[in-house]
Amino acid sequence: MSVHRTLKSGDALSRTRNVLTRYERILELERQGEFSAGDSPLGLRKVRVIKAKRAKAKKKKEEEKTIEGEGVVEVTPET
Repeated sequence: MSVHRTLKSGDALSRTRNVLTRYERILELERQGEFSAGDSPLGLRKVRVIKAKRAKAKKKKEEEKTIEGEGVVEVTPET
């Protein structure tokens, strides 16, 4: 039997997982210098998953100042 289409979630893999596969843990431990090629892949320690936060969009400055010649001219964006 297959799963009904209404029970499937479209964004299932877009969220941060809190469990890594063994291969991902080995890569992370190698990056940290705690695992080498000769070590046993069984009984690995837990590896913390760091959730990436989205960067907030910076607000555009309403007024930009540009220097033309000797004076300062204020430029406002057109809306």
